Amino acid sequence: MDQRPVGVFDSGVGGLTAVRELRNLLPSENIIYFGDTSRVPYGGRSEEILLKYARQDVHFLRSFDIKAILVACGTVSTTCLPKLQRENDLPILGVVEPACRRAVELTRNKRVGLIATAASVRSGAYETSVAGMDPSVEVVARACPLFVPLVENGRYKPGDVVIETVAREYLSSMQEAGVDTLILGCTHYPLLMEVIGQVMGPEVTLINAGAEAARSMRQALHSGGMLAEGRTGDATLYASDQPSDFGTMARQFLQEELTKPVLPVDIDRY
Repeated sequence: MDQRPVGVFDSGVGGLTAVRELRNLLPSENIIYFGDTSRVPYGGRSEEILLKYARQDVHFLRSFDIKAILVACGTVSTTCLPKLQRENDLPILGVVEPACRRAVELTRNKRVGLIATAASVRSGAYETSVAGMDPSVEVVARACPLFVPLVENGRYKPGDVVIETVAREYLSSMQEAGVDTLILGCTHYPLLMEVIGQVMGPEVTLINAGAEAARSMRQALHSGGMLAEGRTGDATLYASDQPSDFGTMARQFLQEELTKPVLPVDIDRY
């Protein structure tokens, strides 16, 4: 048993979809979440800047004596995760491998689609991961740079002509490729499940990368004898800019009311 908290970070509010899954799967765990809202989005940044940001995010979370970290950011998971794992003496999990494993298990025609940020697609991390599991599976990738800002501005609901138009344009290549499984490679994208599902149709299985990562975290804590017990856990949220606005969006991503305010943090100190 280990009562220390689990740390989670993302460039903004998107990683809260993974926190929601963690809270469902691990109700006894305390969670410290950091959203780097002063520097969102991460998707168009260089690898050097992403590594700088990720190290600061990890340094901040480690100030709470956490026992593990979930990198709930597809961009950081694809570009920086191995370095973060080498530099730290605690479990650090990303969203790539769990999502790829699930996609390989579920695909029937060996054609898997990936939608993610430009940096994630550019990294080739998903293709490498899938190839290591099953070289016969083809990955069709598409960067969707407008999805994150649209989601963070509340433009993610079915019937919104803007998000539906953008989704149809982005997903046309997936339809043409005939994928039967689609990885949502950014933790913002689960809020678009309905819109994406309507475009792709019921025959295409959608993989929520944040949810798969949460399941991997549960397994890692269980295997390491680090599960918390005997309490109801809570989540403490931090943001690097406009914490009150972050709190408003957080309710949508967590699908629950917040019991305490979002706290500010000067991430440059770390």
